[in-house]
Amino acid sequence: MRRLYEAIGRCESVLAGALLVAMVVLVLAGGLARMAAHPMNWTMDLATCFFSWACFLCADIAWRRNALISIDLLTMRLGERGRRILLMANYLILLVFFCYLAYAGFSLAWTSRGRSFQGIPGISYSWVTVSLPIGALLLLLTTLVKIGELRRAGLPQTDAA
Repeated sequence: MRRLYEAIGRCESVLAGALLVAMVVLVLAGGLARMAAHPMNWTMDLATCFFSWACFLCADIAWRRNALISIDLLTMRLGERGRRILLMANYLILLVFFCYLAYAGFSLAWTSRGRSFQGIPGISYSWVTVSLPIGALLLLLTTLVKIGELRRAGLPQTDAA
């Protein structure tokens, strides 16, 4: 199971990097085409779609690496046991939030399936909106892994003598 999780992480990193590069290329190509008096308006629309996907993928990459912003003013003052309990509570809150995001995101993607993306025929707006629930599921998976790691580490014994 751990191998699958790590493989998903590697695929996520490659895809996020490719999307970021594609965004830059599309924006540059659109700008150059506009300067040459042959605007390609679709480049900005496609770059926006790629940005949506890249945001959620990069959020999960940062969450996996513990690279998200955190404020530990309160937790620094707690003991090890208190920190672990607070961390588990945070994980459980995030778990509920990501479940809701996945549910609401899939509902939104289903609702918007008939709408065309930026008026481009044949491309559904769902391709953009489905980035939300997919990203939420990836974040949910990472949160479950973090909960498992915290449970395996266990709560330290009390310091009662």
